[in-house]
Amino acid sequence: MRLRNVKNKDEILNASLYLVKNPEENKGKWKEVFGNDKPIYIEIGMGKGKFIIENAISHPDINFIGIEKFDSVLARSLPKIPEGLDNLLIIRMDALNIDNVFSKEIDRIYLNFSDPWPKARHHLRRLSSRVFLEKYDGLFLGDRVIYQRTDNQGLYIYSLMSYSENGYILSDISFDLHKDKEDLITTEYEDKFSNKGMPIYSVVATKSVQKSK
Repeated sequence: MRLRNVKNKDEILNASLYLVKNPEENKGKWKEVFGNDKPIYIEIGMGKGKFIIENAISHPDINFIGIEKFDSVLARSLPKIPEGLDNLLIIRMDALNIDNVFSKEIDRIYLNFSDPWPKARHHLRRLSSRVFLEKYDGLFLGDRVIYQRTDNQGLYIYSLMSYSENGYILSDISFDLHKDKEDLITTEYEDKFSNKGMPIYSVVATKSVQKSK
């Protein structure tokens, strides 16, 4: 993916009140950062931010954290966040480092239109691979809950298999989400392809965790 540079990118990032500068310092303390005990949902690969911003506006009872590794993408998303949205924070990092930032405090993960890494030899780089599912295990406060959407059928089938092989129960499986559901909060990428009539695949993967007595 080729990213266009953004003028004044560094100034935009440095001036944003939503961008967390040193997220590793908050590991295990994100509820303290938000100043409340609300559930925390994260989106890994938030892109230009439409999905997570609209969710934060629509669900003030949830805290949201968007994760994106590309500066140029963040420079486009950060100015879209309305002033005073106190249940949203943004982190700039590679998902490979996610276990350095969170520990037993996340309630839900969104994987929206992740890089499919189509070559077989790259399959462990996919955000639904065993490598990442093992990382996610240490992030969740309780049950593991992952919501995924993609336009890539190959990634979708791979993900269904990966979740199942790693103890997840699959629900809300859809091979054409926009025909199955209405009034969805969508991503910019999703709008582009669904408007062309292309199917959007989705699934909710859940793994219950037994609580110690």
